Amino acid sequence: MNDNNMTAYAWSDFNDAEAQQSGFNLIPKGALVPVLMTLKPGGHYDASQGWSDGYPTQSPKTGAVYLAAEFVITGGEYAKRKMWSNIGLYSPKGPTWTQMGRTFVRAALNSARNVLPQDNSPQAAAARRIQGFVDLDGLEFVVRVDIEKDDRGDDRNVVKTAVEPDHPDYARTMGVPSKLTANAAVQGSAAPSSAPAQTNGSTAPTPQRTPVSGKPAWAQ
Repeated sequence: MNDNNMTAYAWSDFNDAEAQQSGFNLIPKGALVPVLMTLKPGGHYDASQGWSDGYPTQSPKTGAVYLAAEFVITGGEYAKRKMWSNIGLYSPKGPTWTQMGRTFVRAALNSARNVLPQDNSPQAAAARRIQGFVDLDGLEFVVRVDIEKDDRGDDRNVVKTAVEPDHPDYARTMGVPSKLTANAAVQGSAAPSSAPAQTNGSTAPTPQRTPVSGKPAWAQ
């Protein structure tokens, strides 16, 4: 059978076509995955907010403004899977939507740029600044997978939380050296010496006490 006959046959008899798949199973809630975030421009501008790049989207129903984000998993068991979530910018109902959005972006920047959330150095502060939403388009970081109901009442995977470098599984998921290990090593080297004090070349006697079970020596 030549290609032309095969083509005609393929579009007249579908018994040998591959069976339709029922779809992907949900990614377990709480799974940590590396993602590439892209933003869908929504065409909303507000000079008073500094929104001049057209990325924000405004809901015609509620008036809320958000960034429409797509997250593509870049590695691991769920590589190439996609999730979608909105990052809040403004809501007529109050500041909560805005605060949630700012918190997420801060954590996403920390995650993408390997900055500990408690780091307040000038370098860390600079890493949490952007020139515009275009700087978030293409950001790669780690997220925790969540599950919520869609408009039809079906479960779907979404992103609500960015995972920062102080999480014990961040470094492994992101594929970078752990800052937690480095910080522990620095703190260990800076710990005060436990050598006994010396006076005039002699070692001062140290009173001996019975150790209390469950406490380290320095806590006795």
